[in-house]
Amino acid sequence: MTNLARERAARRAAGHARASAGADVLRQREDAGLTVAELARASGVDASFIRRIEAGAQSASLDTYARLAMVLGADMSLRLYPTTGATIRDRHQSAIAEALLGIVHPRWARFTEIAVTRPSRGWIDLGFHDAKAAVFLAIEIESGLRRLEQQIRWAEAKAAALPSWEGWARLEPEPAISQLVVVRETRTTRGVADEHRRLLRTAYPADPRDALDALRGSDPWPGRAILWAAGGGSSEAPYRLVARP
Repeated sequence: MTNLARERAARRAAGHARASAGADVLRQREDAGLTVAELARASGVDASFIRRIEAGAQSASLDTYARLAMVLGADMSLRLYPTTGATIRDRHQSAIAEALLGIVHPRWARFTEIAVTRPSRGWIDLGFHDAKAAVFLAIEIESGLRRLEQQIRWAEAKAAALPSWEGWARLEPEPAISQLVVVRETRTTRGVADEHRRLLRTAYPADPRDALDALRGSDPWPGRAILWAAGGGSSEAPYRLVARP
């Protein structure tokens, strides 16, 4: 995700939050039977400012929202909650992406940084499309497995949202969606995988050897799969994709 794309996404998110907060103020003021002037006098917030807040046209400080909420008898909260993960890659993810792009067969059309918007919003690291087989791989690159169940849910949610990607309509015929997860192999990630072997096998049941063969050649894609990126990620020891049981 580029800096410009992140900036645009941040502005959209801020606009949604501003509109939602303004609608809350308007609804609770009307439910309380208060006029804008009455709310302004009691809160010390200018009436014209309140009107702009309610219209979603004006950002306000947390202090201002707290003053309005106190008069309206409302609680106020602000929280950041995880959805589809960070929009920036660490150095390992970028190096793993390079390794994957370096081995893939020409039959796969390649896409990077795929933005999906509904029902889940986020970015898919890579996408590979085999037009002849009508299959599209939503590829997630993980440098760690710190929140395994959540990472699996995120990957599934973003893959399911692929039809909201602006490039989806150009794929003909409409492909089936499958998933590939590539994990950086370390002692820690292998330990997590060994501990949760059944969970990973259920989420990604395809034989990883078949998946690697399908990426490299003309073999059919076997279904949801997990591969490992082994190596140091440096120019002297670049990552290589391996199939582990």
